[in-house]
Amino acid sequence: MASNRVDEPATETPAGAPSSPLSSPTTTGGPPVAVPAPAGSSRPAPATRPARPAEPAEPDPRRWRVLPAVLVATFMSLFDIFVVNVAAPSIGADLRASDAGLELIVAGYSFTYAAGLITGGRLGDSSGRRRMFLIGMALFTVASALCGVAPSEATLIAGRLAQGLGAAAMVPQALAIINVIFPPAERARAFAYFGVTVGLGAVSGQVIGGLLVDLDIFGLGWRPIFLVNVPIGIVAMAVVWRLLAESKAARPEPLDLVGLTALAAGLGLVLVPLTLGRDEGWPVWTWLALAAGVVVLAAFGRWEARLARTGGHPIVPPAVLRTRRTIAGLLVSFGFFTFFGSFLLAATIFLQDGQHRSPLNAGLVFGPLGVAFALSSMAARGLVARYGPRTLTVGAAISFTGLAVLLAMVATEGVGVPTGELMPPLLAIGVGNGLIVPALVAAVLAGAPADVSGAVSGLLTTTQQASAALGVAGVGTVFFAAADRGGPADGLVAALVFDLVGIAIAGAGTLLLPRGAAAPVVATVGSVGTVGTVEAAGALAATTIGASGSRDWAVDVPTQLSAGTDLPARL
Repeated sequence: MASNRVDEPATETPAGAPSSPLSSPTTTGGPPVAVPAPAGSSRPAPATRPARPAEPAEPDPRRWRVLPAVLVATFMSLFDIFVVNVAAPSIGADLRASDAGLELIVAGYSFTYAAGLITGGRLGDSSGRRRMFLIGMALFTVASALCGVAPSEATLIAGRLAQGLGAAAMVPQALAIINVIFPPAERARAFAYFGVTVGLGAVSGQVIGGLLVDLDIFGLGWRPIFLVNVPIGIVAMAVVWRLLAESKAARPEPLDLVGLTALAAGLGLVLVPLTLGRDEGWPVWTWLALAAGVVVLAAFGRWEARLARTGGHPIVPPAVLRTRRTIAGLLVSFGFFTFFGSFLLAATIFLQDGQHRSPLNAGLVFGPLGVAFALSSMAARGLVARYGPRTLTVGAAISFTGLAVLLAMVATEGVGVPTGELMPPLLAIGVGNGLIVPALVAAVLAGAPADVSGAVSGLLTTTQQASAALGVAGVGTVFFAAADRGGPADGLVAALVFDLVGIAIAGAGTLLLPRGAAAPVVATVGSVGTVGTVEAAGALAATTIGASGSRDWAVDVPTQLSAGTDLPARL
């Protein structure tokens, strides 16, 4: 390679620029650019917004050859979230896994993914994005091989935990690498491919996963769902190693190791007893662990507040939790992802163990849900532009209705519900979810202060993954308890009741999102600015944007808010 290192230029904050107690001393600044307040807004517009770093004179000629390898990381990370749901019954039967073991196999990946996202992003900024991408992909590939040959439940759980850590290291680099190697004129197209990849990863996890299990390749049963990652990962690493130049942030933020450790420990102390408690008979240690988790998470909050007071670099600046939009966004994220992660697992087990469908047949049942999600997510931006955050409220109401109809069918007909009757509620759930997921981060960041918007987006992303893990652990406990007493239909009914509560919480959160125009914002989440569209970003907003929590790069997304004014919201 002609060059193996790209250092992003840093510019000093101009004298006289407004400051904030939350502004990081490492945040890159630039000449002030005036941004007018939207018509009818009583809130004064920010006086300045940082200019983008200078673009390289010539774009990387190998960028389009590198892009597929970078997108593979995003695809694999999402594929492995969903593929395990459809394979769970086969895994349980083959390894004689306990109910708690199945929950850990499904949820353990999301837990370590959530716990490592912010760390992975910041390590990429400081030690090099190419390096972190390769380390993450290598760990993910080795962990996939371990999962594929796992002789026991414990080995498979360990492999899934390692997979989540690998995903947390490689996925935050994807957006940063795209921003670094593509010139502004081509970034919208690159992000369009990124959005397509996100959608394909989510949908194909259910469908292709069912196909791989059903084919029983070489008599390996469910194992190819993990082993298929190995050759793909090796090829992706070879391409990135040979063609991609290194890049780093000019002034990366230091890691809050104490905060990151406390956050991971607190979540683990809550997740493990929720998962193992029922199988173990809820011994004293499970209640002690839950209590300890609450204490550790409270200590994490106090530590973050202390760092903010003393000029440190907290993962979650306390000020982000004092805004109505952020609280609403966290509430929506918690309710929605708690529901969706647990719903897929419960519904898949119902279809296979209750209705005795093959893995492929069960996966295909979810196909219309995925298509409905993709179509409604493409329409979400225009609807949000016209109707504001109430679009998310409507989405939650549609998903709630679909769940309620499905609950009534299963409660009445049990495992005898025919496929034709399952389709309408599943389509409704897909449509509702598509109206919520892509627009959620944008709706929350629309009013976030510029100096904390990166932290807000990182907090939302982490909340989403952690909520999915907690949903599988908590609702999974209820599902398996009811299924043991009355069969898979009773289990699904119990799970759907709790899923209804989750989507109701999400709907209540959408009502807290302020209506009307929001002030222009700079939602900084990565490295080197770019111009794109909401359509180009697509569903990636809910899962990847802001994963690094960094303030060194941003994606400029022209977004139209409810007042009809086009404002440059940098997501």
